[in-house]
Amino acid sequence: MGSIVIPHLNSGWHVDQAILSEEERIVLIRFGRDWDPDCMRQDEVLYRISDRVKNFASIYVCDIDRVPDFNQMYELYDPCTIMFFFRNKHMMVDFGTGNNNKLNWVLEDKQELIDIIETVYRGAKKGRGLVVSPKGKQTRTLFSCLSISVAANISTDYSTRHRY
Repeated sequence: MGSIVIPHLNSGWHVDQAILSEEERIVLIRFGRDWDPDCMRQDEVLYRISDRVKNFASIYVCDIDRVPDFNQMYELYDPCTIMFFFRNKHMMVDFGTGNNNKLNWVLEDKQELIDIIETVYRGAKKGRGLVVSPKGKQTRTLFSCLSISVAANISTDYSTRHRY
């Protein structure tokens, strides 16, 4: 239901116009494939929060198969990617993952997504190009999983390199 109601950007020109025309609000674009289950889940969350963020964010979706213009430039290789723009500038967000360009996992916690959008908006209004994401339950879980995975790889690598 979410991706049906959220405005679609059907060409590169439409994406550019959405980014260029908004002067006072954040432009949030979910890049992905409309048929992808991750995108459908994310679109549902975006639809559910759209009324709560309408004063400071415009939400759009863009199918990367129909509009491949930005795939290489923004490295849109993940199933579902959210990017933020303000006054024709890409807003970067530090999620603690090392990739500040985009949110490239499904964020199903509505309040956490609203908090992120508000943080991006406040930072953008202050002239910042990079903001630090408020870390909530879901992102902490993701960071914990990433840390455990990295730690396991490091210890495995260490133990195999120093065998006699």
